[in-house]
Amino acid sequence: MIRIWTMAFAALLALAAPPAFAQQPAREPSAQAVEQLRHVIGTWDATTEFIGPEGTVTYTGEGQYRFEWVVPDRIVSGVSTIPALDQTSAILFFVRPGRGEIEMASVGGDGHLWRMIGPDDSETRTTPNTEMADGSTMMLRFTRSDVTPDSFRSRMEISTDGGETWRPGNRQRFTRAPAG
Repeated sequence: MIRIWTMAFAALLALAAPPAFAQQPAREPSAQAVEQLRHVIGTWDATTEFIGPEGTVTYTGEGQYRFEWVVPDRIVSGVSTIPALDQTSAILFFVRPGRGEIEMASVGGDGHLWRMIGPDDSETRTTPNTEMADGSTMMLRFTRSDVTPDSFRSRMEISTDGGETWRPGNRQRFTRAPAG
């Protein structure tokens, strides 16, 4: 009889104790990170100037970015298009409050995944040093600036020496598309 009571007590304890894999309550993301996510929601017209290694604009393309919530104040999904280049990319933009970071992942038709990570209180995100198809390595750094309710700018820089030096890669001007 004691054995039965011991087994019953052990079973009750197992049911009452939280499982080892139970998630801890999520930390709240920084107010600046949440505001960055909230700001991008919607449709944006974008003009992108691609800049060659010598520093001159090699191509200017018009496109559009559309962002919507997946999880409010945490995760945003998006699509960017530049029709003249037949270029479409999927975007995932999210806060990681446990690490104090914002990450943006983007993948285009070529299947190359770019991960851009930065502090959640910053407007700058940088990719890890990434191996390219030709065996070279590249890092990208994106900085958002001149933010207003209906516009912002973005600058992408390129490093081929592990982040020691940077050169311009593109400049973008975003304006909120008219509702419709």
